[in-house]
Amino acid sequence: MQVSIETTSGLERRLTVNLPAEIVDREVDKRLQQAAKTVRVNGFRKGKVPMKLVRQRFGAGVRQEVLGEVMSRSFHDAVQNEQLRPAGQPSIEAKETAAGKNLEYVATFEVYPQVELADLAEIRIERPVAAVTDADIENMVEVLRKQQSSWKDTKRKAQKGDRVTIDFVGRKDGEAFEGGEAKDHQLVLGSGQMVPGFEDGILGMKPGEEKEVDLTFPADYQSEALRGAAVTFHIKVNSAEKPELPPLDDAFFKAYGVGGGGEEKFREEVRSNMERELKNAALNRVKTQIMDQLFERHSLELPSVLVAGEIGTLRTQMTQQFGGQVKAEDAERMLPDTMFEEQARRRVVLGLVVGEIVKQNDLVVDAERVKAKVEELASTYQQPEEVVEYYYGNRELLAGVESVVLEDQVVDFILVSAKVQDVECSYDEVIKPQQN
Repeated sequence: MQVSIETTSGLERRLTVNLPAEIVDREVDKRLQQAAKTVRVNGFRKGKVPMKLVRQRFGAGVRQEVLGEVMSRSFHDAVQNEQLRPAGQPSIEAKETAAGKNLEYVATFEVYPQVELADLAEIRIERPVAAVTDADIENMVEVLRKQQSSWKDTKRKAQKGDRVTIDFVGRKDGEAFEGGEAKDHQLVLGSGQMVPGFEDGILGMKPGEEKEVDLTFPADYQSEALRGAAVTFHIKVNSAEKPELPPLDDAFFKAYGVGGGGEEKFREEVRSNMERELKNAALNRVKTQIMDQLFERHSLELPSVLVAGEIGTLRTQMTQQFGGQVKAEDAERMLPDTMFEEQARRRVVLGLVVGEIVKQNDLVVDAERVKAKVEELASTYQQPEEVVEYYYGNRELLAGVESVVLEDQVVDFILVSAKVQDVECSYDEVIKPQQN
């Protein structure tokens, strides 16, 4: 086998391969001879079909099959011999495939870039340190009670947390505007569903009262015609309801999966869930800082095939949020590549950098940590043993957990040498969503 390599541009390589004719011809003859023993042709008994007729009828198809296999196998051997790392499937163009002549083809593909790791000791991390306090548990219990609250009619002045049923009409320069009118609209005061100032204007109103509320739309409001606009809403409160919190009894505990043990057991479960959530949130904050700095410190030329693959994955994930009802061609039109390119490039860079850290430091996924992670995921279900069994019976699911665990091991490895400063925080400070 003769091989020549050409660098066409950046990471793209062009591999020209030349193979002796007998490699293909010999395999074609072998397969046709085997086929002659089993093929059926009218006028001939099984196994008695003349070889000339077998070749005439099946030769072209068999040759194409052999050519495909030989090119695939020889390409694999060639890149191994030349120590190349293709980043995706090659585009193969056959140059010479005729019988009796040497097989020649050209394979064009991209290779992985060389990754030179930055000094990991220069990474700076602020690690949140927090604990779940009794006050945190009390707050969480109240949140859970509010989730199970019922509503009772009230005639008093509307307060934050009340649910009101209202009619309203919005006017700009004295004219009603599109989307600014509704009847019997239910609204929980303080939920932040409406334009800033709208809900505040209802506070203190009683059922049957009407009121004019002047406010200004935000400068970044979704409707261009209303951005920064001064408007007046005429609001009528039809009815109001106040929330009634449920008692801490067995029925309430059962609603959250605690079937026995009373309030003490319920609070234990709440604490356990909060501590698990706190642990994961703190880890994610550290991991986010590390990944941000790894991305900032590594400038890589990226194979377009890897970026395209990530874009496809991100688009699929988004279409699944629509219930998977969007066709592929519609998804590409509605969700163009540009929507995902920045995030896709980041994911490719981090995948390459993390992979290089794993490779250079001989990191191997810890089976015990994988088991602990699976058990943690399963603990939120009613039958955790079945969930654990399901994970270990599904190679794809388990591989996803292994990937997360290996990434966590990389984080731990970096923390050993990075500059880490512990920062005392409250539970709420660690849990609240991070701003991008």
